[in-house]
Amino acid sequence: MFRRRPLLSALALVPLLAACSATPEATPGTGPGAAAPPAKTAAGFPYTVTNCGVTSTYQAPPKRAVTMNQHVTEIMLALGLEKSLVGTAYLDDAVLPAYAKAYAAVPVLAKEYPSKEALLAADPDFVYGGYSSAFAAKDGRSREDLARAGIATRLNTEYCPTGATSVDDLYREVRETGRTFGVADRAETWIREARTTLAATEQRLKGVEPVSVLVYDSGDKTAFTAGGKGIGNELITRAGGRNVFADLDKTFGDATWEQVVARKPEVIVLYDYGSTTLAQKKKRLLDDPALKDVPAVKNRRFAVMPLSDTVLGVRVPAAVGTLAAQLHPATGTTTPAAR
Repeated sequence: MFRRRPLLSALALVPLLAACSATPEATPGTGPGAAAPPAKTAAGFPYTVTNCGVTSTYQAPPKRAVTMNQHVTEIMLALGLEKSLVGTAYLDDAVLPAYAKAYAAVPVLAKEYPSKEALLAADPDFVYGGYSSAFAAKDGRSREDLARAGIATRLNTEYCPTGATSVDDLYREVRETGRTFGVADRAETWIREARTTLAATEQRLKGVEPVSVLVYDSGDKTAFTAGGKGIGNELITRAGGRNVFADLDKTFGDATWEQVVARKPEVIVLYDYGSTTLAQKKKRLLDDPALKDVPAVKNRRFAVMPLSDTVLGVRVPAAVGTLAAQLHPATGTTTPAAR
């Protein structure tokens, strides 16, 4: 099966750390080849922010941004920044209906990641990546390479080498993006609405006993699953679940089927994306005799989440309610669609 994120597994830890830790400062307006800063700065500028070890100072909002990976594209669209986008790339599934019209107006540079040449041809002044693979050095798109071309960058903070990702990191992601593009008020409005949505789900789940959950992203010889470092882990916790691989010190990683059997998940959450269908994923689990006594398999208890719901993006608050309704159907938990 094709996997979107091999760079997020153990093999990727070295390049991820290299990309996000001891990186040189990239300051738009001051680096080689960068345009001179404007004589008058916009309100709220200059703005300095450190993202995954890279410090950037913006004299004004970027005007020609490119997003790579769906969840960061949707952050931009949620903030009403489609006119600041000159390109986008790499969808995991359909863009949310609320953003479909705005998304349709943005040029798609590539079905997956664009080549360095295609990226530079869009003449961006800012590139926003959702996964560390967006800035793959082997493809000439490292943050350092782009800084040398006078292009500012941002990496979604779920893929910085830090501790476990939380909803507070989501608020920071939206807030810093809003500040970078001069729309801090829109970011704060979104954050207030997100807090309200999450609080409503929390209220509905009061007194509910958590159920044990296995995430099954993909895999045959092993189960590619959600570990304890990504937002997917907190999503499960806030939805009234307990991730049986929360002790896996990664955003995503492989678990053995023997471990799955030993941890006895009551519910299996299937991540819906890519060429392998949900029906095929269920069949693989149900047909494996080694899993027949796993409670989730025995009772056919499956929940489904689109991949874009499970990463650090604007879908998370609504996704918590969506998952809660599947883990605890008796609560009647529902939430409005992501905005």
